[in-house]
Amino acid sequence: MTDHPLTAAVLLIGDEILSGRTKDKNLGFIADYLTALGIDLREARLVPDVQEEIVTAVNALRARYTYVFTTGGIGPTHDDITADAMGAAFGVPVDHDPEAVEILLKWFREIGREPNEARMRMARVPKGAVLIDNPVSKAPGFQIGNVFVMAGVPKIMNAMMDSLAPRLSRGVVMQSRTVEFNAGEGDIAKPLGEIQAQYPMVVIGSYPFQSAKGFAANIVLRSRDEAALEEAFTAVTALAERLAPKG
Repeated sequence: MTDHPLTAAVLLIGDEILSGRTKDKNLGFIADYLTALGIDLREARLVPDVQEEIVTAVNALRARYTYVFTTGGIGPTHDDITADAMGAAFGVPVDHDPEAVEILLKWFREIGREPNEARMRMARVPKGAVLIDNPVSKAPGFQIGNVFVMAGVPKIMNAMMDSLAPRLSRGVVMQSRTVEFNAGEGDIAKPLGEIQAQYPMVVIGSYPFQSAKGFAANIVLRSRDEAALEEAFTAVTALAERLAPKG
């Protein structure tokens, strides 16, 4: 475990997400996964299947954050260009990885499928990359530098996260508390801002919803400083009780 802040970004790759045909389920899963490891997800981007845009995004994100996690674009079809884009981003060639080839050939023999050129494209990885195990459909993901390249299919991506998790450093896990405020956000905004200023180590967010009684909000407090978190939580709880309508 490290005391230094660990940060991450997610890069979702695929025209089908941008068109609305595919509804992304990966971002939320990755966010929850990283939070449990004490890694702060700071940014998420969505780019089309265009190599130049993937390269630009990857190079920007990998320079800014501890880790980058990408999903999509490592399958057998013509629009699966993520491996080539990663090679271009890191300035290295892309070719069939012997270990990946062996994994796929063994799998295709077991399931009785022809290892044709399209399917074997899934064994192509940038030079210097390390494979990420795929226990679901065998075609591996890969890690190059601080970038982890995974499949877009949620079930496969979830399994790949489990496979790569031992490679990640752990940080101090962010703790959270929630206070339900049974009135409108406008009623609590100013004094809540004053509490936030008093406790800069605590991140305070307000999330409105409609309750049976009308407007309400969940006030969520998050911090790695447990003492500051408890003090801020006590202050917000007292504030919510004082400002909420009686009766």
